[in-house]
Amino acid sequence: MKKGKLLSAALVAVLGISGILTGCSSDEKTTKTETSVSKELVVYSPNPIEFNEPLVKEFEDETGIKVEVISAGAGELLKRIESEGDNPLGDVMWGGSLSSLDPFKDHFAKYQSKNEDKVIDDYKNDDGFITRFSLVPSVIMVNKNLAGELNISGYEDLLNKQLKGKIAFADPAKSSSSFEQVINELYAMGNGDPEKGWDYVGKLIGNLDHKLLSGSSAVYKGVADGEYSVGLTFEEPVVNYMNDGAPVQIVYPKEGTIVKPDGAAIIKGAKNLENAKKFIDFITNEESQTMVANELNRRPVLSTVKIKKDIGMKPLTEIKLISDDQAWSNKNKETILDKFKDIFTSN
Repeated sequence: MKKGKLLSAALVAVLGISGILTGCSSDEKTTKTETSVSKELVVYSPNPIEFNEPLVKEFEDETGIKVEVISAGAGELLKRIESEGDNPLGDVMWGGSLSSLDPFKDHFAKYQSKNEDKVIDDYKNDDGFITRFSLVPSVIMVNKNLAGELNISGYEDLLNKQLKGKIAFADPAKSSSSFEQVINELYAMGNGDPEKGWDYVGKLIGNLDHKLLSGSSAVYKGVADGEYSVGLTFEEPVVNYMNDGAPVQIVYPKEGTIVKPDGAAIIKGAKNLENAKKFIDFITNEESQTMVANELNRRPVLSTVKIKKDIGMKPLTEIKLISDDQAWSNKNKETILDKFKDIFTSN
């Protein structure tokens, strides 16, 4: 009996130790699994900081994922993605026009958001690489105090010699909104034939008086701060300044306005892939798109979201809309940029 009790006690002790060891192993595995789940996301974005911040905060609060936003011009960020190659430091490219993003499609991963079925048909992510998240018309921003009695209703008016050196325009190689302005000018002033629009672009470059700004924000800030009388930019920042009481107004060129989608894409090889997918889903969901439209002053891509009437954006039905051949713009981007640079340096 005594011997049997000793054996039983020993067996229990062994089993107990085994159980403890097993329990430790399980806990270690659980801890390892939990810590391996990323709670970080790196986003490259040319969007204005004031546009990004509210959406990023909502995303962080909702998911617990910490977002680091790297801000720079679209051209600079895309070149960065290209140079990083198979070892990307970013996870998402958020912002930049379709014309700017499309040539870098080889550096993006395929993903379609969960909200794709609600996106307006003309702006769906058909090829699976670039998600559209807002619609961006090219506009002219006018400082009313500086422009005075000058009539500025379209592109032709920007050739007025009284505006020489007073037009804010960013380098289209660095700014996607500036590149879209060049496309808009080519088609609007070429009556649908972009090759015929270069005569106008050349004259406009002459009126810039060798001034070319480094990025989109320098344009609308320069006009709002009174450094320039007019600027070639996109709709959202002008509406923001108008609503804040700045002495500026928005002009949709009488010759025609092109409305292009801004895009977002997951960078191929993203280290925080699942978080990147969550982010794409987030910026295209109903709540975020409503914020985009009615708080951040951009046109939404979801067909279910309506823009408030008093926000300062003209309904598209009241704007003369024209379109470009997106395939032509994408294919000829480098040629367009080279020609613009040649004209600028020779003026």
